Amino acid sequence: MKRQNKDSWLLRKRFANMLKIIAKRRTTPPLLQKAPESIVILARECYGDCILLTPLIGTLRREYPGLSIYIVAFNQIIFNFFSADKNITAVYHAKKNMRRYSKGVLSKRFDLLFNPKDHPSIHFLVQSVLIHARYKISHYSPHHEGLYDHLIRLAPETHESAKNLSLLNVLGSTTLIPCKPYLPQMPVSAEIKQFLDSLKPDQHLGINISAGHIGGHRTHEQWSELIQNFPEETFIILSAPQDLEEKSNLEQSHPNILKSPSTSNIYEVGEIVKKLRLLITPDTSLVHIAACSDTPLIALYRKFLADRTQFGPLSSLQKAVISQTPDIIDIEPSQVSSALQEMLKTLS
Repeated sequence: MKRQNKDSWLLRKRFANMLKIIAKRRTTPPLLQKAPESIVILARECYGDCILLTPLIGTLRREYPGLSIYIVAFNQIIFNFFSADKNITAVYHAKKNMRRYSKGVLSKRFDLLFNPKDHPSIHFLVQSVLIHARYKISHYSPHHEGLYDHLIRLAPETHESAKNLSLLNVLGSTTLIPCKPYLPQMPVSAEIKQFLDSLKPDQHLGINISAGHIGGHRTHEQWSELIQNFPEETFIILSAPQDLEEKSNLEQSHPNILKSPSTSNIYEVGEIVKKLRLLITPDTSLVHIAACSDTPLIALYRKFLADRTQFGPLSSLQKAVISQTPDIIDIEPSQVSSALQEMLKTLS
């Protein structure tokens, strides 16, 4: 563990221990004997995490129609994401507009609070103590003991979506069929709508060139080689705003790339992915966006096991290509080409 990461981990551990001393220890009340009327969920900080939270939210809304579902977000992109979700009663930003947050969250008492993390997080622990809830639930960690009424114990490599859905077991809803992941509906620009209307379903292959973490990028040459190896296929390049120049360079370099407008929100990305025959992407939120439309997927992973067990793809048809190093740049181009060839044979 790097020194900086180790210091950060120790800080979170010490903070959790301090909270146990100063916070009132939870004396576990009986679990709710009737359907809960309100729940506040602390939302994790990345798009992929939030998409993997939507099966729980959708299932809660379906099974408990009268339930008020509140989301506490810790950054603006997640606040915006859940603000668009019609299943959510209200969304609050824990670091902005504190007057609204205090009135809407801190001054109320909820039936349930759910912290989906299984490790100490300073912001999540603070809000878990400050928010009033009859029954507080999280995942097991030694540093969560005494701060929650119920700690869910699961195998360490349990998938994030299953961890979220395990809340239903605590509520006694053990036989439910969970909802599929989804993207909240957001505005679609006229340019994107026109592009979508021009696409025939299942005709194009998508490549996402952006990465969500260090070691998640491929080079221009590596993507170019893949595209050149399949001249009979038409590709669409997807990218985050910071990679638009690279997207443009690829589009200008290859005649079998269909130029596409840049997207302005995650929903627009999902609408394009929905039209694809197949998506190739590093381990980013695009893996989970593909699952929302069950788009076939080739995902490129670093060597870390947790990346593909806890946050692995949920598409019905999928293939993982795994680097032997912490960088997907070290995946041989021939491995990616072979994976694509194999997937195309399966699809045909």
